Amino acid sequence: MNQIPVIHGTDSIHTVLTIAGSDCSGGAGIQADLKTMSAFGVYGMSVITAVTAQNTTGVYGISQIPAEMIGKQLDCIFTDIRPEAVKIGMLGEVSAVEIVAEKLRQYQAKNIILDPVMISTSGRRLLNEDAMSALTEHLMPLASLITPNIPETEVLTGLSIRNRQDMEAAAKLLCETYQAVLVKGGHRTGSADDILCQKEFQTCEMERKVTWFSAQRIQNPNNHGTGCTLSSAIACGLAAGKSLEESVRQAKIYLGRALNFGLDLGKGNGPLNHMVHAEESFSHSIL
Repeated sequence: MNQIPVIHGTDSIHTVLTIAGSDCSGGAGIQADLKTMSAFGVYGMSVITAVTAQNTTGVYGISQIPAEMIGKQLDCIFTDIRPEAVKIGMLGEVSAVEIVAEKLRQYQAKNIILDPVMISTSGRRLLNEDAMSALTEHLMPLASLITPNIPETEVLTGLSIRNRQDMEAAAKLLCETYQAVLVKGGHRTGSADDILCQKEFQTCEMERKVTWFSAQRIQNPNNHGTGCTLSSAIACGLAAGKSLEESVRQAKIYLGRALNFGLDLGKGNGPLNHMVHAEESFSHSIL
C-alpha cells in the first residue's frame, strides 16, 4: 500500500508556493493546491490574489486582493522560506499580474508553473481582457511551463482545436514564444491526452520537443479543480528536482487516481479526492 512520506527534519522537505484565488468550498484554487502539496509531502505556502464565493454549483462573487497586499505576501515568502517551485493560478486583474511578475523577477524565482485561469467551469470569466494582455506580456515569459486547457489554448493562439493534430500545432505555436507548454486535452470528447512541447537547444540550435501523455477519460462528473491540481502536482515534481517530463507524468498519475476515487460531494460539479496517495516511488524520491 502506498503511503504518504514521513518527513524527518526541516532540511529534508521541499517547498512550493501557490499564487492563486481562494475557493471557500475547498475544491479548487489555493485550497486544492495546498491539499495537493500535502499529498506529495512538500511544504506548501500561499499568496492569495482573490477571495471567491463559490461552491460546486458555480461562482457567486469575487473580491480582488489589492496589489500592494499581494506584493507584501510575496515579500514575506521569498525573504523567509524561499520556494523551490511556484504555481500560479487565478490573478484576475492587471495590477495583480504586474505585481506578481515584478516580484518573481526581483527574487529570481525558479520552476514557475502558470495555469492561465481565464474562465470557471461554470462559464464565468475570471480574467478580463486587459489582464489577459498583461499575462501574456509580463508573466508567461517568466514561466517554466504554462498549462492551458483547449479553450484557453484557442484564446491564446487564435486556432480552432478539434483533434490531436490541432493540439500539436497549437502547442508548437505557443512554444515559439514561451519556454514550454502543456496543452491539456480534458475538454476533448474521447481520450484525455495531453501534449507537452518544450524548447531544447542542441548544437546552438533551438528545437521543439513534443511528448504526448496518453490517458483514458475517467467518467466522473465531479472534476472541479482538476487544472489547479495538475499544475500544483507538476510544481511538486520540479521542486523535488525531477525533469519537466517526469513531473508531468507523475502529476497525471496522481490526478487520475484523485478522479478515479469517485468522491461525490455537493450538488453540482464536485471536487476530487486530493488525499489519495501519490505513487510510492515518486513520494519516496521527493524526500
